[in-house]
Amino acid sequence: MKRLFSAVAVAVTAALALTACGGGSDPLSSTTASATPGEAKKVVVGSFNFPESVLLASIYAQALQAKGVPVEEKPNIGSREIVYGQIKSGGLTVLPEYIGSLLAFVDKNSTAKTKDDILAGLKTALPAELEVLQPAAAEDNNSLTVTKETATKHNLTTIEDLAKVSKDFVVGGPPEFKERQEKNFKDVYGLEFKEWKPTGDATADAIKSGAVQAGNVFTTDPKILLNDLVSLQDTKNAFGADNIAPLVYKPGVNDTVTSTLDAVSAKLDTATLVTLMKRISVDKDDPPVVAKDWLSQNGLV
Repeated sequence: MKRLFSAVAVAVTAALALTACGGGSDPLSSTTASATPGEAKKVVVGSFNFPESVLLASIYAQALQAKGVPVEEKPNIGSREIVYGQIKSGGLTVLPEYIGSLLAFVDKNSTAKTKDDILAGLKTALPAELEVLQPAAAEDNNSLTVTKETATKHNLTTIEDLAKVSKDFVVGGPPEFKERQEKNFKDVYGLEFKEWKPTGDATADAIKSGAVQAGNVFTTDPKILLNDLVSLQDTKNAFGADNIAPLVYKPGVNDTVTSTLDAVSAKLDTATLVTLMKRISVDKDDPPVVAKDWLSQNGLV
């Protein structure tokens, strides 16, 4: 043990001498070295490929920059199937996530639906290098949405009501929607659709135009109100609670990062998110501008 200690001491002394003489670099300042507590270290903030995720990532990134944290942004990367592997490997450090959807992705056998049960499930299901920080009150649930005319014509109030007509309906949503939800809908509500059509960000418009008769629209999408659409009640909790929370790569964050992101979550609620998304989806404001305005109004920058 003494020999090992002496060898380490000699090596460190030599390294320091080289640094003092300008010969060679300090191994402790290498990019592969771990940051000491409180040390500024670049954080890579990513987002999924839809506007709300881009907005949330910009909010996180600008809040961190205001605290002196070096940040690189990687917006619009892709679906969870693509992005999850990047944060798990450390290619991303921070990702705005939706807790129910995340748990369904990492544990396909989970039956958790409430916020507390979902968070408990994530603690078990996530790998050791990943952690969900404090969730916001803001919740953006999945929905099955129809036009008001369709709801009235077929007397649709709940997703369960949809079962009586779903075989005649084309349903729209993200490209991965069928793979994620087909079995779930059948098991929980007995739903079988005539066709599954990928409609992505344009799902609300596709419902309004009649290109699809039902669609997966996020409940914070202002087009639900603008297009006079109806989100059917999920009485059997096919969709779990989807509070927004930062998913972080633990080796890449320090106390400054976590406390800053927790402060953002503490201020963000659903009504606020709907208002912010209206500026982006309807008024066509840029997400970074909307993010900066909200952070300024809430004393976070």
